[in-house]
Amino acid sequence: MEVKSNAGHAKRILAILLVFGPAFILIFIATRSCSHNFKELDDYGVADNYAFIDAQGIKHTVDDFKEYSVLINVLQPTCPENCSVSFWHLNHLIYQKMRDNARKKGSLRIITFVTDGKGNPLKDLSAVSDMLADQVEGYDPNIWIVASGDPKKLYDFEHNNARLLQEGDMYYGGEAFQELMLLLDKKNHLRMVLSGKSEGMIRRMREHVALLKKQYDKENAKDLKKK
Repeated sequence: MEVKSNAGHAKRILAILLVFGPAFILIFIATRSCSHNFKELDDYGVADNYAFIDAQGIKHTVDDFKEYSVLINVLQPTCPENCSVSFWHLNHLIYQKMRDNARKKGSLRIITFVTDGKGNPLKDLSAVSDMLADQVEGYDPNIWIVASGDPKKLYDFEHNNARLLQEGDMYYGGEAFQELMLLLDKKNHLRMVLSGKSEGMIRRMREHVALLKKQYDKENAKDLKKK
């Protein structure tokens, strides 16, 4: 029953993404062979200039992440492993694949906003922070950051007359944004949005992260030639 439920959620989120912009379909097709055909990700515009407090009580703003790609997602302390996002796949398919290179310029940072399950931000980050420390090999809170703040503004994107901030009983907690991952570039522009509910979508997000890193490497190479 859980497998069917997860599949249904994935289909509904995928439907949102397909409506959100035909360009996403082109990116899906292109990234199937991304190791051979380099394609720059489309740019869907600037995101909100976010700010948040991390689990150590330190305040961060968007300016702290100018040298990094940023992956935004949402987790809950009452059901952190599979309610809104597949935590296991996020850990093993993205964090574990990138943590060894996390100190390099243009590397990835994961920012996980903690909500009460209904989309409301929580100040108490201890449950989610402790879970990551216990279950994530090589966990570094400066790379995978647990955040207290309002994530809704970050998800307030509209394209082709469709919005990511959708509501309904079919979504976890009645808020579609809690099931979505956002990929932001160093300029805080949205470059990809995918469901975090399924292994397949998280694998695709990993491909998009790799594409963005290739774009940075290409830009850095050009800068070196000019010097």
